[in-house]
Amino acid sequence: MRGFLKKISQGLLILWGVVTLVFFLLLLLPDPTTLAAGQRSDIMSQEAINKEFGLDKPAHIQYLLYLNDLSPISYYTEETAKSKNIRGFKVIPTGNSGIYLKAPYMRRSFQYKKKVSQIIGEALPGTLLLALTSLLIASFIGIILGTIAALKQGHWLDKTIMIVSNIGISFPSFLVAIIFAWFFGFLLTKYTGLSMSGSMRSLNPLGTSYDIEWKNLILPASALAIRIIGIITQLTRSSVIAVIKQEFILTAKAKGLSSIQIIKKHVLKNALNPVVTALSGWFASLLAGAFFIEYIFNWKGLGKVTIEAVQNSDIPVVMGGIIFTACIFIVVNIMVDYIYTLLDPRVKI
Repeated sequence: MRGFLKKISQGLLILWGVVTLVFFLLLLLPDPTTLAAGQRSDIMSQEAINKEFGLDKPAHIQYLLYLNDLSPISYYTEETAKSKNIRGFKVIPTGNSGIYLKAPYMRRSFQYKKKVSQIIGEALPGTLLLALTSLLIASFIGIILGTIAALKQGHWLDKTIMIVSNIGISFPSFLVAIIFAWFFGFLLTKYTGLSMSGSMRSLNPLGTSYDIEWKNLILPASALAIRIIGIITQLTRSSVIAVIKQEFILTAKAKGLSSIQIIKKHVLKNALNPVVTALSGWFASLLAGAFFIEYIFNWKGLGKVTIEAVQNSDIPVVMGGIIFTACIFIVVNIMVDYIYTLLDPRVKI
């Protein structure tokens, strides 16, 4: 329990550091008042927007107000809580104000006038689908290639797989995405049937409903998986080589088991523990890596929404996207630590 609480406290400290750093960096963006109020707004409308979002106050006051909104335990007047549509419980009433227990409030988008939490909720499924598909592709191909390379150690096939995996690791995901979009989505689109851009859902020709376009997932998921394939291939190869040298493998051979049976029942079962553990950690990295992939392929997800928000100086959405991604990293890292302890009891948090 002490180790768990220590991890939680470290995670909260990291999250506070991320919020602080990003908040003050975003103050360097152009004045978002015009975007929030509209291009043809008058001075009174802009002043109302400044008051609502606290943009008329000094930077340190804006920062404290944002932390108050973000915290699950916050202090509000009844008027402020009503204007922000705060849904929670007033646990300590003090006249017209009080301390509320609530979900984190990430404010409203300047551009869309919707709650940031709603925007993230709408965009998150696309990012999760993209990351999970990439992880499945990388796992399937990487484990197969790594196993083949280990069983053919020193063979030309092993050397070829290692060279290709090193190339895959060296290429940034966004560069792979550009190459894939140009080559498979433009040059060979006549043969592949794939396009350079597109999201999971698209309006039908009549504009009456959305159609599911699974093919639009192929290129962005493959581009995001390339680097992870190389990593999994090398990790699997190392693990399999270490396992096949163990005495119990020699015992299995002496019992007359076939090579396929030995690989399935003994080698992979013991060699994939570190791979499975590493995969859980890479999932958070894939979510972050999907940002530019989504933008390049025009895939609707958290990354595309966040990048467009940066372009439009939509500070609440930028903050919300970055904070949510940081939370995923923190939670996944804590989970990975506990997965290590489950797989190997000798490891302690």
